[in-house]
Amino acid sequence: MISVEKAAHAGKESLKSRMAAIGGSFSYEETAYHLPVTFALTGNAVNSAEEAQKAYNASAENPLVAGECLQAFQAARNGKESPPYTGFIPDAVLRTLGYSLVDGSILGLVLVAGSPPAPDTAAGLCRELQEKYMLTFLSGDIIQSLTSSGVKVGAEYRLVPLGSRPSSAIHFIDIIARVAMMFGGVTPGDAGRLLAYAKERAKAIVIVFPGLNDEEIALIDAFCLLGIPVIAAGDYDGDQWIRVQPADAVRTGMELKGIKVSVTAIPIPMACSPAFEGKSIRKEEMQVEFGGGRSPAFELLRVRPAGEVEDGKVTVIGPEIDAIPQGSAAPLGIIIEVAGKQMKKEYEPVLERRIHNFVNYGEGSWHVAQRDLIWVRLSQEAVAKGVRIRDLGTLLAAKFRMDFPDLLDAVQVTLITDEKTALAERTKAGKIYQERDDRILGMRDTDVDTFYSCTLCQTFAPNHVCIITPERPALCGAISWLDGKIAFEIAPAGANQPVEKGKIIDMDRGEFEGVNRFVKKASHGEVDRCSLYSIMEYPMTCCGCFECIALTLPEVNGFMVVNREYKGLTPSGMSFSTLAGTIGGGAQTPGFAGISKSYILSDRFLQAEGGIERLVWMPAILMQELKGRLVENLRKKGVESLIDKIADETKAGTIEELASFLVSVDHPVLAMKPLF
Repeated sequence: MISVEKAAHAGKESLKSRMAAIGGSFSYEETAYHLPVTFALTGNAVNSAEEAQKAYNASAENPLVAGECLQAFQAARNGKESPPYTGFIPDAVLRTLGYSLVDGSILGLVLVAGSPPAPDTAAGLCRELQEKYMLTFLSGDIIQSLTSSGVKVGAEYRLVPLGSRPSSAIHFIDIIARVAMMFGGVTPGDAGRLLAYAKERAKAIVIVFPGLNDEEIALIDAFCLLGIPVIAAGDYDGDQWIRVQPADAVRTGMELKGIKVSVTAIPIPMACSPAFEGKSIRKEEMQVEFGGGRSPAFELLRVRPAGEVEDGKVTVIGPEIDAIPQGSAAPLGIIIEVAGKQMKKEYEPVLERRIHNFVNYGEGSWHVAQRDLIWVRLSQEAVAKGVRIRDLGTLLAAKFRMDFPDLLDAVQVTLITDEKTALAERTKAGKIYQERDDRILGMRDTDVDTFYSCTLCQTFAPNHVCIITPERPALCGAISWLDGKIAFEIAPAGANQPVEKGKIIDMDRGEFEGVNRFVKKASHGEVDRCSLYSIMEYPMTCCGCFECIALTLPEVNGFMVVNREYKGLTPSGMSFSTLAGTIGGGAQTPGFAGISKSYILSDRFLQAEGGIERLVWMPAILMQELKGRLVENLRKKGVESLIDKIADETKAGTIEELASFLVSVDHPVLAMKPLF
């Protein structure tokens, strides 16, 4: 049995001795907070050994200050540890995590340090933390223990590997210190306020296994000063450390910090948690995929009378996973039927969009896009563990009931993998999508003072913020302004928030003071300005779920639009997938914009650059889909002949061919002012 008090005393003396031996200059890059723990406690900006010693003395030889200074010194001398270890986490990354803590999508922070007795112990503990919406930081041998048992680590899995030694645990505290200064109004040097913030606001716990040396014990013991309980799942004996069995560690820590979460196990052979939302399943890892342009696929949620919905029922129409060749693309229809006294028809598209999140909760399932453009994959690893297509239905039925208990009384799911049936049901779904889109026809942006946001896709694009207006739907095409309004009514703390327009900065570009304020906050400070009707100046950011991409073609003074379904090359020389990889991920890229199909029909369509009259190319498949409504719009504008002057791949496959075509049809873009 290790005496924590005795080891901590020896550790403090060892830290003091090593502090006296450091020299030279050192600091952390990509932060405005110097050495954050030291800066928060003392107000001293440390960049050298001399400044470190001064701050250490000013802190009354606090082990946290010593541990941070020594960690920074070693990193400067030896370089950062190689992946998967993160070491110090930059401010930009931390801000995305910090906002998640503030908005409640992460319930708390956990540090797990030391050497667990067996890989299964570590894997079970970390899986429990993922399922309970905790963001977990790892320090020491537990990281190797997890990877050896096949558990994936990384920020995208909410298992952040700080470093190979438990001493890297200091980065856990520097995160809390920066969150306090970034979001909590803590002034550097106000140690009392930092300690109060950490005790009252930081939902943080520490779980330690054996394997800590005296210095590391002293460091972890100092966490208690911040009101952070230390749960000892090893042979440690100390007044402040709480000894438990490993199986009880998570529950004990969460109870001590008042973190409450109700998690109901879903009876399928893969873990389910928001921790897996940010993952990807690469082509070489997949067992099978659905949609993505390779096969017909769609999703639809409908409200039904209570007598027509059997709660929890899952039906698969067509072949199961074991009858589908590995690596192939199969059809998929996802039809969710719900019933509830409070459920309304207008809520359908809002709930339907949650299919995206819920499928991504599965450790071995992946989903992008929406409606009849979905792309779903199951991993080889998940299928090897017994996951079947039916399990997606079980996951969806369970999550809808869990997340909307006051709205839904029953949920049943039908999954269609038979191609003929999938095609027939997709046609029916298309009519429903159109009915939903027609509900907002006639509304104008000038009719309202409030727009709505959508941040559902921040799981893949952390800085992306979609602004939805009556005349500009979400770029995924699945959420209109009315849907955003309804979503906010259903879930006031959810991804769709009201955005006050505020004062007009530039009506032509669609730039508003209130929108800028909201976007800057919701993008974690990464995007300062956003123009809703421009492709050239401060265009809206892009995630990866856009239906189409609009981009400028400087050579012909116009812009083109390409939709997700089109697989060929465009006159830009790039395909949709190449373009999507260039502009996705939350980037704001002048000259490029992710848009919905219906936005092409809007009077606000890129109006700052001339609108529809500057459109010079779109694929024939997209033109065919929009033609009836597009012709009507052009007729109202008095430019009906433009429909025959917009090229497609049969008329122009290269930029040179496009330039010749535009001259031959006397396209109006030839007389418009230059874009550049």
